[in-house]
Amino acid sequence: MRTSTTIEASGGDWREIVAYVTEAEKLGLDICWVAEAWGSEAPSPLGYLAAKTERMLLGTGIIQLGTRTPMAIARAAITLSQISEGRFLLGLGPSGPQVIEGLHGVSFARPLVRMRETVEIVREAAAGGKVSYSGKEFRIPLPGGQAKPMRLSMRAEHDIPVYLATLSPKMLHLTGEIADGWLGTSFVPEGAKEAYFDHLDQGLAAAGRARADLDICQGAEVAFADDEDALSAMVAGRKKELAFSLGGMGSATTNFYNNAYSRQGWAEVAAEVRTRWQAGDRDGAVGLITDEMVLATTLIGTEGMVRQRLRVWRDAGVDTVRFYPAGETLDARLTTIGRAIDLVRDIENEAAR
Repeated sequence: MRTSTTIEASGGDWREIVAYVTEAEKLGLDICWVAEAWGSEAPSPLGYLAAKTERMLLGTGIIQLGTRTPMAIARAAITLSQISEGRFLLGLGPSGPQVIEGLHGVSFARPLVRMRETVEIVREAAAGGKVSYSGKEFRIPLPGGQAKPMRLSMRAEHDIPVYLATLSPKMLHLTGEIADGWLGTSFVPEGAKEAYFDHLDQGLAAAGRARADLDICQGAEVAFADDEDALSAMVAGRKKELAFSLGGMGSATTNFYNNAYSRQGWAEVAAEVRTRWQAGDRDGAVGLITDEMVLATTLIGTEGMVRQRLRVWRDAGVDTVRFYPAGETLDARLTTIGRAIDLVRDIENEAAR
């Protein structure tokens, strides 16, 4: 397995974030993803990190559909690929109606079509020819005017792998069909076949591809507990975060995280958590989250527990693990991610023997 992490430029002191990324590279981290939610955007920080790093891959994790035109995404992707000398990965995701409509003021409708067409346009632009596209969502050039097809004044000198962050069955099918990688979340390896992999594999088969053609990148918080008491405290502290994901993310009618947990065996609990959270009973929602739910979707535990859990992830089909290291300070986060990277190395060495 490869190792990666995700940062958000608005998530703290920028100098400390840069120090975290550059030191993580020295520890052997393979990829750094830069997120955009409803705070900072991703391309600008990646341009800075391209100048500060030498080896690691750098990716948008993710650029949100609806926040830019497909050609604006293509221009950013090609630019970042050039200045990083081919170390750039383009991660795209549909986001949700609350962010797309509530913050950006554009329609969230038809994300499946928009995702397919955006990827097609980006790849056409990267190829260097004149872009002429007639789809259901996008038409380039806009018909009825004076414009003719244009090509960008630059073309991609390196491959730009496309990763899609998807959760719903149709989006997962599309990911298997057209993407180079899948950025997943809310991952429970024991329930992943029916919830995720069956849909990915159907998309792969439709395109004449195999699982080896798709990088499975899954993420979770990683934290090490010295004993059972420390572990219990860690788990208890994560229950509110999970309750927020199940009850507070998305809109009143659309929550892809809740749907994902429901497909992995927690439908009744997920539904009740959402009902209580939406009704304002936050404590009641948190009280429904079990220890099992937290441990199943994180890499929290003693070192032996985390090691074993990483083996389960690997055996389930994860190619790249995305770490969100716990720690109140920079040194603490680096210590955590360093230990996690070492565990992945050990597991890979075990498999090689």
